[in-house]
Amino acid sequence: MIDKDTVVAALVRARNDHNLIDAGALAQALPNTEQAYAVQMAVARHHGWYRDAPPGYWKSGGANRETQLTHAPLPPAGIWHSPARCGDWPFAMRGIEAEIALRLGQPVDQALARTLAPENAGDLVDAMTVSIEIVDSRWQQGMASPALLKLADLQSHGALVLGDWVPYQKLDWSRQVCRVWVGDQPEVVRVGTHSLGNPAWLLPQWLRQACAMYGTLPAGTVVTTGTWVGILSGQSGDHVKVVFDGMGESSVTL
Repeated sequence: MIDKDTVVAALVRARNDHNLIDAGALAQALPNTEQAYAVQMAVARHHGWYRDAPPGYWKSGGANRETQLTHAPLPPAGIWHSPARCGDWPFAMRGIEAEIALRLGQPVDQALARTLAPENAGDLVDAMTVSIEIVDSRWQQGMASPALLKLADLQSHGALVLGDWVPYQKLDWSRQVCRVWVGDQPEVVRVGTHSLGNPAWLLPQWLRQACAMYGTLPAGTVVTTGTWVGILSGQSGDHVKVVFDGMGESSVTL
């Protein structure tokens, strides 16, 4: 029978062996997002990523405010401080997303998470930083894999690079400039292109899902909030630099 446990076994095998799995035979294995989140948790338990503590790092985001947002806890071994070097980290692909990460300034439990709205959730954040999400996949089909299988695979997470933290401010995000350099490719410049209009807009949905999965999140928990440049293509050896004007920068050598 092809079900959630089959997907768990496939992802565990892919991570252990550093081999890609054909998603085609598993395309119908997960009927809903709840099952995809259950796979995330089962794979994490198998690898012992979080022990008895809730995950300290997450990714969250979505195409726009009308779509269902998706969330994933991140393995701690793939969280790096800028400037970082990937070395022999076993990437199958090296997609580059320029993002802003937010850090909770206080604990959040399920009761508090249920009260939050996009307008006030930013009050829980004490700091922000420039982040680089390196996109990767355990599926042979990569970003063309079924959506629920990508969600089960930590929403195609590879690694996360964090810059220096600065105090959180409620900025005019529609005017925020983002600049990205990937290897010898031309500079990419975007202004006000966050898919949700405001990185903090996703906090209520993320916190409700995260607390439902792992209970109270402590102060210091970090979430990276979605790309401003889509997914850019990087290659082994490329130097990647992301700058958000007025906020800071982050860099990594792939």
